[in-house]
Amino acid sequence: MSWSRRTRHHLSSPLGIVTAVLLLVLLVTAILAPPLLGDRAEEIVVGSLQAGASADHPFGTDALGRDVFTRTLVATRMSLVLALLVVAIGVVAGLIIGAVPIVLGKRAGRVVVAGLNLLVAFPGLLLALFLAMIFGVGARGAVLSMAIAFAPSFARLTHTTASGIANADYVSAARLLGVSRWRILTRHVIPNISEPLVVNMTSQVGAALLSISALSYLGFGVQPPSYDWGRMLSDGLPAIYTNPAAALAPCIAIVVAGLTFVLAGELLTQILGGSHHGHLRIPSRLSRRPGPEAAAPARSADDGDDVLRLDGLTVTVPGETAPFSPVIDVSLRIRPGEIVGLVGESGSGKSLTAMAAARLISYPGLAEADVHQIKGQELRRMRPRERERLLGTSLAMVFQDPMSSLNPTLKVGRQLAEVAETHEGLTRRDAWQRAVDRLSAVLISSPEVRAKQYPMELSGGMRQRASIAMGLMAQPALIIADEPTTALDVTVQREVLNLLERISEQTAAAVLLISHDIAVVAETASRVLVMYAGRVVEELPVSGLVTEAAHPYTRALVASIPDMSTDRSQPLASIPGRPPHAADLPAGCAFAPRCGRADDRCLEDRPELVDSGRGGAVACWHPLLPAGRATRGVAGPDSVPANARPTTEGEV
Repeated sequence: MSWSRRTRHHLSSPLGIVTAVLLLVLLVTAILAPPLLGDRAEEIVVGSLQAGASADHPFGTDALGRDVFTRTLVATRMSLVLALLVVAIGVVAGLIIGAVPIVLGKRAGRVVVAGLNLLVAFPGLLLALFLAMIFGVGARGAVLSMAIAFAPSFARLTHTTASGIANADYVSAARLLGVSRWRILTRHVIPNISEPLVVNMTSQVGAALLSISALSYLGFGVQPPSYDWGRMLSDGLPAIYTNPAAALAPCIAIVVAGLTFVLAGELLTQILGGSHHGHLRIPSRLSRRPGPEAAAPARSADDGDDVLRLDGLTVTVPGETAPFSPVIDVSLRIRPGEIVGLVGESGSGKSLTAMAAARLISYPGLAEADVHQIKGQELRRMRPRERERLLGTSLAMVFQDPMSSLNPTLKVGRQLAEVAETHEGLTRRDAWQRAVDRLSAVLISSPEVRAKQYPMELSGGMRQRASIAMGLMAQPALIIADEPTTALDVTVQREVLNLLERISEQTAAAVLLISHDIAVVAETASRVLVMYAGRVVEELPVSGLVTEAAHPYTRALVASIPDMSTDRSQPLASIPGRPPHAADLPAGCAFAPRCGRADDRCLEDRPELVDSGRGGAVACWHPLLPAGRATRGVAGPDSVPANARPTTEGEV
């Protein structure tokens, strides 16, 4: 349902009609009552001091004989204005406080969060009363006191929602591109948390109205001769037993106005709840318009240095009792124009390895490597600004879920253009034109139209191609594709993989293809690295994946893939058991508990990655001999562990 249709639908519902009527009544009263009824509200009738309800005075009169009902209507403007000011100032302050930890960084951010937690734990009304003593009595002091008291709750909401957005893939990509923290905050984080803030802000107007009225009732708020509903309630309280109507009128007004804004918040929740901005030919050229941004000529995979070189990469994260390492001593090299596959079961450390390669491991995680080079430049020795520029222009990330890779509140073309604006200093118009070119390069139909649409308006395949187009904006030398086809159907999977292959051929870009599906990697990559329990257990050419695999785990992965020749009368082969948790790795080979070839040495000593003699390397004390024939799809004695059994547990 479109935005306009959804809005009309909810506004025509009973909730929408009641809320609209109440808001309209409040608005009209606040605007018209003071000029039309102001003089009558101030008229003193000596003969009707504290008179009860009558035809002329529905809610009686106050101590000076002024009509309570008229004064209640006139006080609507003052009461609403003060409540709106409280919420506005509180929201701005809360937004700044809640967003500051994201901008300041880890240490300073923790200090701000600790202070925020302390403020949230302190009762808001008591804090407001304490601040009222400092700011002094009157409307200004009451507004400032209540705004500061309201700010921590908005700050907590801002920090909680912003922290979730700050870990999204598109924010990680923006950090990788070297976008400043303030720009990430204003363009990517705040727009995506605006909906819960707006809903909460609307609902809190009622609470602010009650609180500011309470301060006026206690004598800290509005002072005579000005008056709001709280001041009127205070004036009417002394005669509560003889003239209860005088105190009842402002009470009714406070309840009705508060309820109105609560209903408005509920209505906004329903309206905004569904508003989240959410046959391919492989191109012969990646850009139809020649120019200085055109791709460099394709290079041979044998010339030049490694595009990516990682030696001894280890990632450490905190655990319940002690830190542990889900990635241990991983070494990886990729040459220009080469597609390397990284496979393994879920939890084997593939994605963490990719994030570490892109330096996207955030605190409290720690990624360390003996060598970490991109295009021959050692990242550890570079200045932060130089490193960010190198990563932003030489490295592209294609994430698993294309919807999470694109900011749902920005149009697709705007997101792509930001890359060129940030790193190449292009004007907004030129960057937009390049974004359209790149969308055309990945053969998205009607690129000019698609560039003006939000991600939610594109199909899954289009969104993934748009993510790839974003990576092409800066001519990357390395593309890290982390499960790029998992969320797509089979037909679109093949199209995306073909696109990655063609891009690698056309631009000599190296591709690290991460997947749990070894069949996908076998059809695309030229070389495969197999990970298990955070380590690389085998590396081999993809041509030898079926017959030359030496590690029992690799052979088991291959055997678990059914094909057209698989005997359907037999149960599908699978790997029994589950991978160990990274915090509880055994002393020996991590695969030993699931391997039928394991002996005492496997349980006690961990094998190192050594030359397999088959064009690769293997970490196994008892490597398998080359298979005499392909055994894909059927478990055999040399293709899977001896204890393989038909089960879904640990299935790949």
